[in-house]
Amino acid sequence: MNELEKTEPASETPEELAEPSVSDDSLTPQPITKQKSVARSAGIVSIAVMFSRVLGLVREMVFANFFGAGVLNDAFQVAFRIPNVLRDLFAEGALSAAFVKVFTDYQILKSEEEAWKLASLVLNALVVVLSVITIIGIIFSPQIVGLIADGFSPEKAALATTLTRIMFPYILFVAMAALAMGVLNTKGNFGVPASASTVFNITSIFLGLGIAYWLSGGGWEKTEKGAFPGDAAQWAIIGMSIGTLIAGASQFLMQVPSLLRIGFRFSPVLSFADEGVRKVARLMAPAIIGTSAVQINVLVNTYFVTDINGGVSWLGYAFRLMQFPIGVFGVAIGTASIPVLSRLASQQNFAEFRNSLSSSIKLVFLLTLPSACGLVVLGEPIIRLIYERGAFTAADVPMTAYALAAYSIGLTGYAAIKILSPAFYALDSAKVPMVIGLFSIAVNFVACYFFMELFSNYGVSPEYPDGYGHVGVALATSSVALVNFFALAFMMKRKIDRINGGEIFSSFLRIAAASAVMSVVAYFSYKFLAGNLGVSGFGVKLVEVFLPIGLAAIAFLISAKLMGVNELNQFVNAISRKLKR
Repeated sequence: MNELEKTEPASETPEELAEPSVSDDSLTPQPITKQKSVARSAGIVSIAVMFSRVLGLVREMVFANFFGAGVLNDAFQVAFRIPNVLRDLFAEGALSAAFVKVFTDYQILKSEEEAWKLASLVLNALVVVLSVITIIGIIFSPQIVGLIADGFSPEKAALATTLTRIMFPYILFVAMAALAMGVLNTKGNFGVPASASTVFNITSIFLGLGIAYWLSGGGWEKTEKGAFPGDAAQWAIIGMSIGTLIAGASQFLMQVPSLLRIGFRFSPVLSFADEGVRKVARLMAPAIIGTSAVQINVLVNTYFVTDINGGVSWLGYAFRLMQFPIGVFGVAIGTASIPVLSRLASQQNFAEFRNSLSSSIKLVFLLTLPSACGLVVLGEPIIRLIYERGAFTAADVPMTAYALAAYSIGLTGYAAIKILSPAFYALDSAKVPMVIGLFSIAVNFVACYFFMELFSNYGVSPEYPDGYGHVGVALATSSVALVNFFALAFMMKRKIDRINGGEIFSSFLRIAAASAVMSVVAYFSYKFLAGNLGVSGFGVKLVEVFLPIGLAAIAFLISAKLMGVNELNQFVNAISRKLKR
């Protein structure tokens, strides 16, 4: 008999999968905070992240209004993308997955005291390592910007370098926030860490704008397309960068009270030789690539589109919209499932591990497939409503919408990776996503070149001399994300013998069919409204977005119900129970 089959399948529903008992008498588990189910915890995180993503869109609206899709925003996007990618490399993705696994093991197999000691040691090691990386990054910012954005003019590159130097310490603050999140999630606290990004967005908007107005002398002129901005406008974007850095620090500081309440105590001890620290580092090394392949691919995208005036901004605005459902649903489910999967793996309870994993994947399909279809069909009116004002012109709308449609094709793959990659780390098998991640990065580079060359031949005009080249880059990244997902799923099946593939595929087909019905309703309702109302005026834009979304949502719910999508009832029930409390 396969050793993975030694534990009989559980009879519990997905809502109860998070509370298994330790069946091995040789283990003496220490008390551990009761875990919530994946569905219930995902609901908590989804609600918190929903507010964060809405505020994130508000933040993007502020940028679109004041800085448009030209030189200033291009420079900011490049400058912020570098520490943002390093954040995923060293912090949120790799650190959370690796730390939660080891921290959970310590609580179950050792003691609470040892677990808290580990948390403090990892925090100290993280601060030292990332401080060194930050200093190096600040010193070599000109070279880094030159490598990533070699299509920038010297003036644009100089501005991006200044912004990069300001925001590079962001990776240190957000890594500390990620560690705090891992501790709190393992202890069953999902709401506070999920709200940290809300604090980030609020701080970066208000403080950033305040500093921008102060440094610029009270305002700045609108820059014409293709022209280089004046001093006031450059000081304004510098102010936004400073506000972003301070907002990064606020993500950690707002979690400190919760950390202290659950028992964390800081100890000024540094030891890279500690067994737990070394285990976290060993898991992080491959996880750095495995978890962050998507972000690295986005960085590759930046490299290819820096020659396109506005290309970086179009992709940046589109990617932000695409990240909304990923954050609200994909990251939420991934965040909730990591502690559960880590605990089940530590207890060698592979039957429940398999059931919880497949349940999480089906939940991702339920929430991201209709979201992807909605963004493809309604991308243009959504972008027109959110971004078209101030420096973001009507000419920027279709170019951003096409990029959004291309990104949305891979949305479900992006979100599912957030589940599958950490599942490998829970099984102490971090090399698998690392190898797949490396492969996907290489494929993405080739695909970006091919698709960019292909799409650059279409949509060419005096206003858009590069055609839809940036859309090809977005499509390449989506294609690679889907390949990454299928490769991870295949390897997971080999790792745990099966992943309930028949159930997952059946659920996918039903959700896809319901999403197709939803898309038809959304498309024709929008076309009817646009044909009769036009596309100008805030009220009209509002109606043309939310009325089709409302009708499409009703169509999806009815279709999903008729097609027997069970995951819909599970998710709705989990949310309802939480709200009633």
